[in-house]
Amino acid sequence: MVEDANAVILTFGSYRLGVHGPGADLDTLCIGPSYVNREEDFFYTFHDILASMDEVTELQPVPDAHVPVMKFKFDGISIDLLYASISCLIVPEELDISDVSVLHNIDEPTVRSLNGCRVADQILKLVPNIEYFRTTLRCLKFWAKRRGVYSNVTGFLGGVNWALLVARVCQLYPNAVPSMLVSRFFRVYTQWRWPNPVMLCSIEENELGFSVWHPLRNPRDRSHLMPIITPAYPCMNSSYNVSASTLRVMMEQFQYGNKICEDIELNKVGWSALFVPYVFFEGYKNFLQIDVVAADVDDLRAWKGWVESRLRQLTLMIERDTIGKLQCHPYPREYIDDTRKCSHSAFFMGLQRKQGEVVQEGQQFDIRGTVEAFRHSINMYMFWKPGMDIHVSHIRRRQIPCYVFPDGFKRSRPSRSTVPVENRPKSLQENEVSGTELRGRNIKRKYDDKGVKQDVVLKKHCANPFVESLTPGNYAVSDCQELKSGESTSLTNSEQDELDRRMSPEAGTECGSNSSGVTSVSSEDGSPEYVASVSVAGYVDDSARAVEAMNNSRFDTTYMADSVKLGIGTLASANNEVLQDTLQTHLEPIAMAGMFLDSTKESFDSEACSKDSNKASSSSLTTVM
Repeated sequence: MVEDANAVILTFGSYRLGVHGPGADLDTLCIGPSYVNREEDFFYTFHDILASMDEVTELQPVPDAHVPVMKFKFDGISIDLLYASISCLIVPEELDISDVSVLHNIDEPTVRSLNGCRVADQILKLVPNIEYFRTTLRCLKFWAKRRGVYSNVTGFLGGVNWALLVARVCQLYPNAVPSMLVSRFFRVYTQWRWPNPVMLCSIEENELGFSVWHPLRNPRDRSHLMPIITPAYPCMNSSYNVSASTLRVMMEQFQYGNKICEDIELNKVGWSALFVPYVFFEGYKNFLQIDVVAADVDDLRAWKGWVESRLRQLTLMIERDTIGKLQCHPYPREYIDDTRKCSHSAFFMGLQRKQGEVVQEGQQFDIRGTVEAFRHSINMYMFWKPGMDIHVSHIRRRQIPCYVFPDGFKRSRPSRSTVPVENRPKSLQENEVSGTELRGRNIKRKYDDKGVKQDVVLKKHCANPFVESLTPGNYAVSDCQELKSGESTSLTNSEQDELDRRMSPEAGTECGSNSSGVTSVSSEDGSPEYVASVSVAGYVDDSARAVEAMNNSRFDTTYMADSVKLGIGTLASANNEVLQDTLQTHLEPIAMAGMFLDSTKESFDSEACSKDSNKASSSSLTTVM
């Protein structure tokens, strides 16, 4: 038996599909006889053999993963090695991995290990043109990495997921060339109605009794948000890691890709526009920073891998504890601070309130308990060593450390002086002006033909949606007929009195407004053109269209509602009555609210290398909406 003992090494993943590139991991599967098991022989005996070899470096066993794997580098080449023990005393040299007979008398982890090779073979059999499939898949994988949505462990999509999505598009357009397949990829998946599954073939049942993806029969499968089903028996959902937050991010990126492809078809832009990197730190105002430290590089490698595999749980816990109202965007990239005395690695997660949710002033999301529970689960690592530590803290955009930027320093932002005055948004305090002040700003003195000074109201420019609010009071829409800028008009005394009355603070039902400042701007024929909402108390602008000068304001929190273009008829009656509930109903679903946190970020220096930093307070994790 010893003389006849053998094992077979097979490849899977990108290498087996023919879409591997420089620096890619080499996914391999070791198939051994029935008497060689995974727990003792592979992860202990074989691990020690590899550790004694000079060619092997960065050896890292991950026995408790969903698919147990041994990670290492052999002569500088990254290798992910899986093990499967089949029910044979001698493994055939010409083993047909696609044959269902190899699944006899094996356990679930072994089935998942074998499925990597089986799925890759089935994909190549089911696509109409292998070369077109490979070219399209290379393009989409590169795009996904540039846009930050390529990572199965973080909750996005991995290599096999992208391969299945591309293969399905190839089936839908069997005669399309790669350039059209890329365009149709985004068109198909921006319109895909998830959680309808993506399948290359029908789900196969078998007498072996292994569980297959079936949401009607398996309650656990009903919770999958983006099911992408493998074509080999037993058919499984390969994208079970996707959460509500990561699905939202991917759908946004699909829409981005679809828009760029439409512009490419119209010859507006070139293909390079599709691969513009996603600027993660410009997309959010609030972040969670997860610092991982260890005593040395080897300990950090194992510790970091464990923490990274659990980041998906932090996303799910925040979604659960905030009932989905606080959305997370885990960024699948690690950053290193070389200035620290200890081995360090950092991950970042963008935070924002769910768009479209009605938010009340002072609403809070306290995630301190969530983060503490996450840290507790991380510290259950069975291979923990002294010096391994994790620290989670909240930072704002202006607090982002310099080491995350390519050149080691932040890009300069335009100063407040460079923003045109008429386009510069105002803070809550700046917008709270009385009717008397506003009247003084908008009325200038003119001489008539007889040399008598007359008051003339100046019309606001309609291009500027940030209209100054009037007096605190009831919600109201102004029906004042304003004049074109620069137009000289003589007003009689009676007309001037009427104008003063309408602009006075007491005239709440005609021209008054509160701090939510809603003012209609009239067109030349007197009909309202649009209504702009300004300074809604309790709302923080979270739109990408917000002027960057907001971030440089002297106020830590600037309240500004998104500009809303609505027909005046939807908000006011013919008599321009005071709007209360009606206005609130229209503004709340549209206002884009961001979030900020009460406390400042706690310092985290080299002392975090010690175990004592586990006791660091997380008081900065109270999120106020």
